[in-house]
Amino acid sequence: MATQGSVVAVDISALSAQLFDQREVLPRARIVAQAVAEFLPGSAVAIYLLATIDDGQAWAPQITVGDLTIPDSALSTAEGALGILAERGEPQVFSGKDLLREHYAHLHTRRTLTSLAYLPLKNQGELFGAIEILSFEGQLSKSTLSALQPVADVASGGLANAVAYEQERNSTLSSITRITQLYDLEKVFSSTLELDQLLPIIGSKFREVLECQAVNVWLLQGDESLELMHQSGVDPTVSEGETQKPGEGIAGDVSDDGEPVLIESAEDKRLVARNAGIEQGATFSLMVAPLIDKGALVGVVEAVNRLNGTPFDDDELFALTTLAETAVAALHNASLLMAERKVEILEALVKTSGEITSTLDLDRVLQAIVNGPSSVIAYERAGIALDENGAINLKAVSGITQLNVDDPQYRELREILRWGAVLKEPLLITQRGGEIDSDREETRAKFRRYFEETGMRACQIVPLIDEEGRVGILLFESSDPDFLTEAHLEMIKVLASQGTVALRNASLYKEVPFIGVLQPLVERKKRFMALEKHRRVALVAAAAAAVLFLLAFPLPLRVDGNAVVSPAHLAHIGSEFEGVIKEVNVHEGDVVQKGSVIARLEDWEYRSALAAAQAKYQTATAQMDRALANNDGSEAGIQRAQADYWKAEVSRAQERLDKTVIRSPITGVVATPQIENFTGHKLKDGESFADIVDNSEALIDVSIDGDDIGLLRTGESARLKLDGFPERTFRGQVAVVSPQGTLQNAEPVFFARVSVANSEGALRAGMQGRGKITTGWRPAGVVFFRRIGTWMWAKLWNWFGW
Repeated sequence: MATQGSVVAVDISALSAQLFDQREVLPRARIVAQAVAEFLPGSAVAIYLLATIDDGQAWAPQITVGDLTIPDSALSTAEGALGILAERGEPQVFSGKDLLREHYAHLHTRRTLTSLAYLPLKNQGELFGAIEILSFEGQLSKSTLSALQPVADVASGGLANAVAYEQERNSTLSSITRITQLYDLEKVFSSTLELDQLLPIIGSKFREVLECQAVNVWLLQGDESLELMHQSGVDPTVSEGETQKPGEGIAGDVSDDGEPVLIESAEDKRLVARNAGIEQGATFSLMVAPLIDKGALVGVVEAVNRLNGTPFDDDELFALTTLAETAVAALHNASLLMAERKVEILEALVKTSGEITSTLDLDRVLQAIVNGPSSVIAYERAGIALDENGAINLKAVSGITQLNVDDPQYRELREILRWGAVLKEPLLITQRGGEIDSDREETRAKFRRYFEETGMRACQIVPLIDEEGRVGILLFESSDPDFLTEAHLEMIKVLASQGTVALRNASLYKEVPFIGVLQPLVERKKRFMALEKHRRVALVAAAAAAVLFLLAFPLPLRVDGNAVVSPAHLAHIGSEFEGVIKEVNVHEGDVVQKGSVIARLEDWEYRSALAAAQAKYQTATAQMDRALANNDGSEAGIQRAQADYWKAEVSRAQERLDKTVIRSPITGVVATPQIENFTGHKLKDGESFADIVDNSEALIDVSIDGDDIGLLRTGESARLKLDGFPERTFRGQVAVVSPQGTLQNAEPVFFARVSVANSEGALRAGMQGRGKITTGWRPAGVVFFRRIGTWMWAKLWNWFGW
């Protein structure tokens, strides 16, 4: 072997070329170890690198060559020969006779060790690794180590670059992995708009990505408190349904200040208070991040205890806040769906209420009650029974117009309605699995049989009671035990209240004797026959003349109603995102053209974002070009993905910058008073601050009763008298007859929109008056008594069904 008396030079250029052929740590470490072993035949070589473990440093074995094995675990820098090297940082040589076993306790070899040497590996003067040489055939000398020093120098640079390369690669792969995870999370979160389905998805995905023991999702309630809506995993310190306010817990405090919180020690007083009384599963590390949607707090998410037993760090907190931003978009969409459903429920309730209050026909009221809510409530059957002299009789079933109450298929329904007649409050019975949700054993047994026979799994029974007593019983049932939400229950409660009044009125009206209508006619006939003959003839002749006039003489038939002027074109101008108005370029009354600049928002933030995105796009493009020049396809692909991402960010930033200039969408006149005073005003997302009105043509809405809507046609002439011009009559034509009516004072009203030329600009939006629309010529009798005749015909049709 090479000794002090025989030193052979190492081919450094060949060694460097071999190192350049590899980019990773282990291949380069193996080349260095083999070069040293070839230089010193009959020896074994090991390569170590310093690694940071638990906030300290340790020797991490990389590769061994020769008759030598080393444990895979990291080695202390304070013990043995490696500890001496770490302390001194210089080449070390130990003779076999001077070595103690504890100096090389980390080494396992079956041969006798005659000498042990170390060459430090340094990067920019700092020790970061070591070459360990074990000689079994002769003594190692300092001259031998001096001959190997060029190898150590080349190895230091090569291994340092390999470590930097692997760290950069791992960081890039970690970033790509995180981006991929966020993309996958966005797709998963967007897979449903149901809040009760979305919350478990958010909890489980957060827990999976963060690798923690539990995730708690708190949502803000109407009283500014937080309620724990979902818990994924096990956290005995809180439970679902629990509420917190600021000052009552960590989540409540975060909802107050909106700042993320990282607690790394179980000794923190906040965790001590949270863990009070908890023996197993106590929280030793906690992350809390707010859920903020467009500047407004909607909730808080907590991550509890990492699974590996170590505390959370700042990187994990950053990951949590990033995930929270992704989840907020999904929660926002779910909240929009809930709001839309509430609007649908309200519209259905208004429609059903209008139907049951617009008639005294008992059958129509019953059908409206059992069928009306089906547009928003997914029940499979609804039934209603009335109290008739103490007997509960089934009167209506949803989907059935001609009900045969004696049909055997309604036997169980009749029995349940009779059983529910004793209730004073609404009762909801559900079955999940084999369990019936009721406190009374008798109730559970009864509904177990009922559900087995009917196939239903939920039954909502609502007593219909007013101040005079019981009116009847209302029932909704479904095979889905969760078919009713809180909003549905509120709707049913209101519907039951209105239905009770409508049913009571319809029942009383039905009991009115028919003679009450005929009695006045009989009395009038008696008085007429008591008159003298010539007077009776005169009255008959006058009546005949009047009838002839009413039947033969034509008169124009007009319908009228209140009129309100509205502009033909009106544009509400605002901003698509929050911002402060930098300047306003118009005043009230200014004439602006389409596309004219109305105002500008403060745009320094968006200019900065655009510049930053452009810089990062250029950097990514340059790095991609550099990687292509080096034939590094993997790196080029990574940088290509980064460049595409930042290119999209540049386009988005440019679009947001362009939207800071607010323009008029139409040609018209500025109608907002003192619009110049909006300078410096902070606009909220979607808030409008200016109105542009096009008064070249005016539309005048004339409200028409529902009874007259059948007479209207587009193109018919109209005359209008406005309060601001009492001496003028404006003429126009009906441009549109509204296809949908609205309720005003519980009566349906439609609008005829009359187009009136307004070249002088005399008509201004908001003017009120009266309008009359000519619908053609009709006999005088039709003109005078049309409304009375229509009402009488409707009543006769209701009575006799002609």
